[in-house]
Amino acid sequence: MNKTNNRHLIALDLDGTLLTDKKTISARTKQTLFQAMKDGHIVIIATGRPHRASINYYHELGLDTPMVNFNGALIHHPVDKKWEALHSPLPIRTAKKIIQTCYDLGVHNILAEIKDDLYLDQYDEELLEIFHGSDQNQKITIGSLKNELSEDPTSILIHPRKDHVQELRDHLNDKHAEVIEHRKWGAPWNVIEIVRKGMNKAVGLERIAHYYHIPQENIIAFGDEDNDLEMIEYAGVGVAMKNGIEQLKSVAKHVTSSNEEDGIGIFLENYLSLQVEKQ
Repeated sequence: MNKTNNRHLIALDLDGTLLTDKKTISARTKQTLFQAMKDGHIVIIATGRPHRASINYYHELGLDTPMVNFNGALIHHPVDKKWEALHSPLPIRTAKKIIQTCYDLGVHNILAEIKDDLYLDQYDEELLEIFHGSDQNQKITIGSLKNELSEDPTSILIHPRKDHVQELRDHLNDKHAEVIEHRKWGAPWNVIEIVRKGMNKAVGLERIAHYYHIPQENIIAFGDEDNDLEMIEYAGVGVAMKNGIEQLKSVAKHVTSSNEEDGIGIFLENYLSLQVEKQ
C-alpha cells in the first residue's frame, strides 16, 4: 500500500471481539493485524476494561498507539507520556449518592476505579480476581466506599442482587440520567457499570482519528456488545461479530465471523486486500 490516503484506523474491542472465549488472540487474527500495521494501517484497542486489564494485549500486538479504556472515560497513550490524556471521571457527589442508593437496596458489592486504583466496598475474592489484572503494584483499598472514596471515580461497578437490577437501573435513570451513562454486563454477573455522561468509545475513536488525520470513512471498528454501539455507528466501516447482540448487527455495515472463528482476521484480509504471510 503506497497511498497515505488509503490508510485506515482499525479499532478493536477486546472481550467477545478480538479475544476468543479463552481470552487469547488467535494466531490468524494476530498475523493479519501485524500485516495491516506493516502496510501502514493504524491499530488501536477500544475497551470497557481499565488500562491494567488491557495493556498485556496492547504489548502482545506490539502497538504504539493511544488506547481507549473505560468505554471512553480514559483516552491515553500507554507508551507516549507526552500525548495528552483525556480523563473524564464521575463527579464525586453523584458517586456518593449512587453508593448510598446501593446501600439502601442492599446490593452484593460496589467497586470504584480511579484510573488503575481499585476501591472495593466489601472483600470478594472472585471480584478481585476478575478486576485485579496483572499489576502486582496496583493499589487496592477495601472498605466502605462512602468513607474511602475521596476523588472523582473513573467508573463505578455495582454487583446487584438479581431481583434489584431493574429497580436500580430505573432509579439511575430517574435521578442521575443527566450526569451518568450506565450499562449492564451479561450473565453471570449482571454488573451495572457507570461512567460519566457522554462517555462512549466513539468519543475516543473520534479523537484518535483526528490525531492521525484519518477520515471517518476510513475507520474500521469491531465490536459485539451494547457498549460498542456508538463506536460501530460512528465508524465508516462498523463491523459486528457474528456472536454479537442483534441490536449491534442492525446498526453495523457488516457482520463478520465470530470471535472463535477469526472474525477480525477474515474481514481485514478481504476488506483491505492484505497479503498475509501464512505461518
